[in-house]
Amino acid sequence: FLQPLARQTSLFALARCRVAAARRPLPLGTAIRWLRSSTGGRRSDDQGSAEDGTSAGDGGGSSAASGSGSAPSGGSSSSDAGPAGAPALFALPLYRKPAFPGFYQIVQVSEQGVLDFLIALRKNGQGDYLGGFMTKSLPSKVQDSEPSEPPKGATGLARQNLRRDAGRVASVAELEEVGTVLQVINLTPYPNMEGGQVVVMPHRRIRRTRVVSGPSPNVALAAVAVEYLEEPEIPKDDEQIKALRLEIVAKMKELLTTSFLFKEQFEQVIKFYDLDNPLKLADLVAGMSLAQRGELQAVLEENELVERLQKVLTLAQKDLEFAKLQSKVKTQVEEKVSKDQKKLMLMEQMKQIMKELGIEKDDKQTLITQFRDAIKDKTIPEEANKVIEAELTKLSQLEPSSSEFNVCRTYLEWLTCLPWGKLTEENKDIARAEQILNEDHYGLEDVKERILEHIAVSFLKASTQGKIMCMVGPPGVGKTSISKSIARALDRQFYRFSVGGLHDVSELRGHRRTYVGAMPGKLIQCLKITQSSNPVILIDEIDKLGRDGRGDPSSALLEILDPEQNNSFRDHYLDVPVDLSNVLFVCTANVLDTIPAPLLDRMEVIRIAGYVFEEKLAIANQYLIPQTVEQSGIGPDQLTLEEAALHKMIGEYAREAGVRQLRK
Repeated sequence: FLQPLARQTSLFALARCRVAAARRPLPLGTAIRWLRSSTGGRRSDDQGSAEDGTSAGDGGGSSAASGSGSAPSGGSSSSDAGPAGAPALFALPLYRKPAFPGFYQIVQVSEQGVLDFLIALRKNGQGDYLGGFMTKSLPSKVQDSEPSEPPKGATGLARQNLRRDAGRVASVAELEEVGTVLQVINLTPYPNMEGGQVVVMPHRRIRRTRVVSGPSPNVALAAVAVEYLEEPEIPKDDEQIKALRLEIVAKMKELLTTSFLFKEQFEQVIKFYDLDNPLKLADLVAGMSLAQRGELQAVLEENELVERLQKVLTLAQKDLEFAKLQSKVKTQVEEKVSKDQKKLMLMEQMKQIMKELGIEKDDKQTLITQFRDAIKDKTIPEEANKVIEAELTKLSQLEPSSSEFNVCRTYLEWLTCLPWGKLTEENKDIARAEQILNEDHYGLEDVKERILEHIAVSFLKASTQGKIMCMVGPPGVGKTSISKSIARALDRQFYRFSVGGLHDVSELRGHRRTYVGAMPGKLIQCLKITQSSNPVILIDEIDKLGRDGRGDPSSALLEILDPEQNNSFRDHYLDVPVDLSNVLFVCTANVLDTIPAPLLDRMEVIRIAGYVFEEKLAIANQYLIPQTVEQSGIGPDQLTLEEAALHKMIGEYAREAGVRQLRK
């Protein structure tokens, strides 16, 4: 990038070539071709073949062929702009973009044969200058190139998918006519893969006039005769050129504030580059541009100064628009990063810092990870989620040996084990529900019809809200068993707890966490056991609730069984709202007289009367006798029960309303 350094390097290389040329005579074939090219003469193919043979005899092997392009460039150059009057140069095909004069470029050569040929020229002192010509179209091997499998033992450089900037072509016709003189500064082979990189300094524009020799299996590059293209003169005090130059500089300054890539390149060049020279400025902007191959080649070939500046200005404008679009997309992507993701990143960084400082323990981190995994796929309400996050943060700062750590851990275990938003898929087939009820119970047609009506309305509303059923009847008529049948008919989980003789309100609503051994109430325990937010909960013996100085459980049930309030039920232990609106509550009672009126008002009473003789006979034959045979283990073939004996048992020994005594 440094112009003074480039000039100094070029002079040093030319001086070295002059000394080499003075000490070693040129091969005969090389000298003939050089002289003929210098005088404008042409040779036939037969003459060329004879000269190649002579060169092979004098110089030996392929080095003679290589001398045709490099001997003039290395032995007769007299200026830092390239070999003076260079008649023939080896043409290096450039795949991606042309080389513009003025600053160093690194060319990645992917083919080992081309690199070996260039190294051989350098060893013979004949490869200081090349002609860089871009291919007319991007070769298919470059377009379809895929990352290859690196060789065993390859280093990190070999594993990279390196770009392919130069290689070989089958014919000179594939190359553009206008190119650049390239001074080869350095050749570096890759240590563990084919190819290498070539550092070149482009000097002047050249035009290909004729083909000296085409590429062959032994000679990787073609030799072509070239002529220098004169740069256009810069008129003094031309307002149009001055305006174009200033506009290009303005576009570049705007581009520098938008794209970091252009800023980094431009800052390295701007200190040593002459931006007052329109030609230098045009080559600089075109060399840094990301435009298409054809547009860059058109700038290289343009010989009119105004037209060249206008084309360069167009390229700068396109690069600026692309940079703005890229910046806009980047801004949009960054805005999409949510606050939760940023918080998660900061939390992870904090964990690593605390772990490095020895503050974080591995077992504690594992525990926090388990809690987060437990709630990962659950739909947690906002208030409960805030409490969980606060408790997790608190747990991460506590020492495992402290008593508060175990309290916080137990609290998080209850919060994370609840089925937040998890519902069991219900059976919506009324016929199947009726079949299940008939399988489990005989008779009770009015009760079954009322239950099916409840289920049907729930299906129509897609909600069980408002359905609090209370089965009232004498003992043994099947109140508890028919509640289990309701859960089986709906394909829901079933949970039962009895409130007979219950005095403590904390059994329903939980204990405060300030007490030692505090636990949630029965409803929260039910959700944990069933792992479903819509189970069937049977509250048994609701007519036998107790009441003393520790509270009134019937008053606590008012909120639980109220459809308008139980969607935000607060347990004393959890102290976060829990939705019970999807729960189907079923209560059982023997009498209604002892149930408080406000509580009875929230329930729909379904009365189950006792069984008559015929119903008991059918129940005994269909249910009780098979169950008794199975439970006793005697087998059906060993039992003989006369019909008269069964009638006598029902009529004289089991006269109660239910069938519990008959089962005995």
